[in-house]
Amino acid sequence: MTDVASAPPRGPKPMVDESKGKLEQTLLYVLVIVPFLALAGAVAVAWGWGISWLDVGLALGFYVLSGLGVTVGFHRYFTHGGFKAAPWLRYTLAVAGSLSVQGGVIRWVADHRRHHAFSDKEGDPHSPWRYGETVTALLKGLWFAHIGWLFDPDHTNQKRFTPDLLADKGIVRIERAFPALVLVSLGLPALLGGLITMSWAGALSAFFWASLVRIGLLHHVTWSINSICHAIGERPFAARDKSANFWPLAIISFGESWHNSHHADPSMARHGVLRGQLDISARVIWAFEKLGWARAVRWPTPERIESRRVSFVPQTPEHVAG
Repeated sequence: MTDVASAPPRGPKPMVDESKGKLEQTLLYVLVIVPFLALAGAVAVAWGWGISWLDVGLALGFYVLSGLGVTVGFHRYFTHGGFKAAPWLRYTLAVAGSLSVQGGVIRWVADHRRHHAFSDKEGDPHSPWRYGETVTALLKGLWFAHIGWLFDPDHTNQKRFTPDLLADKGIVRIERAFPALVLVSLGLPALLGGLITMSWAGALSAFFWASLVRIGLLHHVTWSINSICHAIGERPFAARDKSANFWPLAIISFGESWHNSHHADPSMARHGVLRGQLDISARVIWAFEKLGWARAVRWPTPERIESRRVSFVPQTPEHVAG
C-alpha cells in the first residue's frame, strides 16, 4: 500500500519546471548569436574571400543531415509518432537532430508538444499572437515567436510532455550527450575541411561555412515555422489556431512550411498533402519505409485530406438520400 504522505500529487503536472541556470543562459546566447553573426556576414565573406566548392558541399551535407534530423526525427517521429522506426534509426535520428544545435531531443520535443497542446493560446511557448492582433503587437509577437521565446528562463516540464522519451535510456543518454554533440557539429566540418585540403585555411573556411553559417541558417529556417507560418500564408484546412502554409520556405525547410496542413492533422507523416506541395521529409520517410527501416507510417488518405478542408461539409444520411 502506498504511503499517503509519499504519494504523488494528483492533477496535471505543471507546465514548466526548473529554470535555466546562468551558464545555460550564457551558452544559449552564444549558440544563437554567433551563428547568426556568421550568417549575417556570409555575403561579405563570400564577396571578399570567396567560398569553395568544398565549403558548399560540406555545408549542404551537414545542413541536410541535421535538418532532416529535426524534421523527420525530432518533429514527425519523436513529437508526433508519424511512423515507427527500427531501434538503430530511432537513435540515429536523435543524434542527427541534435547536430542542428537546437537543443537536446527531449527538450525540443517537450517544447513542441506543448506548442501543439496550446497552439496560439495561453501556454504556447512561441505564438506570434501573444501580444494581440494590431500591427505593433504582431511585430512584437513575431520577434518573440522567432527568437525571443528561446530565452524564457523556465523549461517546459518534460515529465508532463515527454514521459515516453524519459523512459528510453538510450534517448536519455543522447539528451545528456547534447553538449558533446554540439562540439561534433561545430568541429567535424572543420576537421574534414582541414584534412581534405591539408591546410588550416581549409579548416577555418569549412568551420565558417559548414559549421557557423549552416547552423545559423537552419536555426532561422526552423524558427520561421514558429513565427512566419503562424502569421502569413494560406489556410486551406481547418485548424484551431492561425497556422498557415507558406510556400517560399518549403524546400529549405524540407516540407515543414506546409504548416496549416500539419496543424490540421498533426500525426500525419506528410505535410505537403496538396498537388505541387514538395515535401522532402515525407519522401525520406517513404524511402525509410521501402527499405524496411520504418513501418506503420501514417500516410494521409484522400478522404482524410478532404475531411479537413475549410469548405468540407460532412455527409449526413439526408445528403446521401437527397
